[in-house]
Amino acid sequence: MADALSVIPSSVIRNLSDKLYEKRKNAALEIEGIVKQLAVSGDHEKISAVISLLTTEFTYSPQANHRKGGLIGLAAATVGLTSEASQHLEQIVPPVINSFSDQDSRVRYYACEALYNIAKVVRGDFIIFFNQIFDALCKLSADSAANVQSAAHLLDRLVKDIVTESDQFSIEEFIPLLRERMNVLNPFVRQFLVGWITVLDSVPDIDMLGFLPDFLDGLFNMLSDSSHEIRQQADSALSEFLQEIKNSPSVDYGRMAEILVQRAASPDEFTRLTAITWINEFVKLGGDQLVPYYADILGAILPCISDKEEKIRVVARETNEELRSIKGEPEEAFNVGAILSIARRQLDSEWEATRIEALDWISTLLDRHRSEVLCFLNDIFDTLLKALSDSSDEVVLLVLDIHACIAQDPPHFRQLVVFLVHNFQIDHSLLERRGPLIIRRLCVLLGAERVYCELSTILEEEADLDFACIMVQALNLILLTSSELSELRRLLKQSLANAAGKDLFVSLYASWSHSPMAIISLCLLAQMYQHASAVIQSLVEEDINVKFLVQLDKLVRLLETPIFAYLRLQLLEPGRYVWLLKALYGLLMLLPQQSAAFKILRTRLKTVPSYSFNGDKLKQAPSGNPYSHGVSQITLDGDITHDNGNLQNEIDFASRLRQFEQIQQQHRMLAAKSQSRNSSTSLSKEVPKAKEPRQPATSDTNRPPSRLSRQGLRQLQI
Repeated sequence: MADALSVIPSSVIRNLSDKLYEKRKNAALEIEGIVKQLAVSGDHEKISAVISLLTTEFTYSPQANHRKGGLIGLAAATVGLTSEASQHLEQIVPPVINSFSDQDSRVRYYACEALYNIAKVVRGDFIIFFNQIFDALCKLSADSAANVQSAAHLLDRLVKDIVTESDQFSIEEFIPLLRERMNVLNPFVRQFLVGWITVLDSVPDIDMLGFLPDFLDGLFNMLSDSSHEIRQQADSALSEFLQEIKNSPSVDYGRMAEILVQRAASPDEFTRLTAITWINEFVKLGGDQLVPYYADILGAILPCISDKEEKIRVVARETNEELRSIKGEPEEAFNVGAILSIARRQLDSEWEATRIEALDWISTLLDRHRSEVLCFLNDIFDTLLKALSDSSDEVVLLVLDIHACIAQDPPHFRQLVVFLVHNFQIDHSLLERRGPLIIRRLCVLLGAERVYCELSTILEEEADLDFACIMVQALNLILLTSSELSELRRLLKQSLANAAGKDLFVSLYASWSHSPMAIISLCLLAQMYQHASAVIQSLVEEDINVKFLVQLDKLVRLLETPIFAYLRLQLLEPGRYVWLLKALYGLLMLLPQQSAAFKILRTRLKTVPSYSFNGDKLKQAPSGNPYSHGVSQITLDGDITHDNGNLQNEIDFASRLRQFEQIQQQHRMLAAKSQSRNSSTSLSKEVPKAKEPRQPATSDTNRPPSRLSRQGLRQLQI
């Protein structure tokens, strides 16, 4: 201290703390001259004493004017030292940096001015203080005082110039500082940081690309800034880095891919577009390097396929196709289970396009890695079944394609059909809305005969009789109307002349017995008209209800369609098809006379000629049950050869009729039990009333018989 006072006049010390700037400036010039003389003489001890005096008595003084004077004095001393200033920087720079956090904005301003002048003198030598200076400048860039911000901006530009020309700058030490500040929200700080990233990236000797994963997320975060200028600067920096990635032979795609996946789900549209664009380029450039990240990337792409912004949708679809074209193998870290998990989750997406692409991925994996996918079948099977209830027909069809691919193996086929029937049972609306589409598509993919036989086997054992009836009626309607099942209908038409047709008829018979109309339709389709007539005559009063008449109405209308054209043409030869006529008249007798179906069928039967065009005499159909005497052979309509007759006789029709009657009896018992339960419930809730006069009992002669009268059918003459 004494050494310093001996070389610095008291007037200079007094003026250095004056409130007037001009006096402080003049005092600083005096100090510059004194230090310069000391430097020439090589008296560095006295120089250190002068700097120490300026630091302790001025820059750390509680008086603002003293602190201002001290900062100006330190800058002047550095100028006086010129080339020898570097050896005193440890004394000079820390007090200046400390002043950046001063409460007085004027002091902070003078600190910026002082460090600016110091930096101009020492240039690259002050790089050793870069981290502290960068931290201070980062704070000053958001200073509340405009003049401080302006001064800090000038200092920042000088520091950038010094750094770019210095070979002592350590990017490794700088990156942690940058990473810590990248998520700051202040717009001035963000501009400051982007500015530094851009400047350092422009320096050939500094490899910013290698450290991009450390601050990439922060740059993407800036894309959603409220300031257009910041968004533009961040986008410009990202574009430049993406171009460098395209030209670089070695890039760490993995770490950046994780960041991009998260940013692709950003609520900000511009951020999503930029992220999905980067992912698109990564998939093209990274190739096999991205195999471990396929699942994460797919999880980012699939939602973007349904984005409200068209540009994002286009890029996402292109990326999806690029990703699908890369055929990874499990031994190359290609995680089939992870990708299946992503696809399964996206099946719950509210967007149809996303669900479709997720299904396409499952289908692709089945095609390429079937055995691996089947290992995870339990994880996705329930979700795939649930997807059958999707509101989109396209989604349902794709799900069915996947199910069909899985069901190539017999155990999986059985499991599929069982689960399908179970879903129809717990959700009848699914059967109504999607049943025909599902059944028809499965018939195309897996074979109609195979599907129907399996369904029949399952329904034959179904304990829920009401559901079995509903399901059989639905399957029967599909069988009679769908173009996809034309081959199955053709096979059934040959049941009396073809072993395969006969086996199919027998396979369907038991389950079809749950519905009288279904079994009658099956017999008409198989041209087993005598058995159809026997089934009709076996019906009792309880069978003829509203549901039955609705099904009968549908059948009558179906008889007028091209599917049953062969049957109508057979009516031209009544002499050969007596049992057909008897069956049709039997149906007519069951219909209410005022119904439209009655009029349609009666009109058709009126057109039947009273003679046979081939000259055959009209035969009389036997009355009553053709199997009443325990004979299972029947008289066939049409011309059947001896061999075919033997094939026909292989079917025990009497046993089949008993089977039908037994199943129908079970339905009647269930209906009676349900009706009794409902009656008991209603009686228990009924309020007691006064007795009313009893109505006259209905005469037994007016009561309908418990079994349909067959007198009209017995006397049928053609």
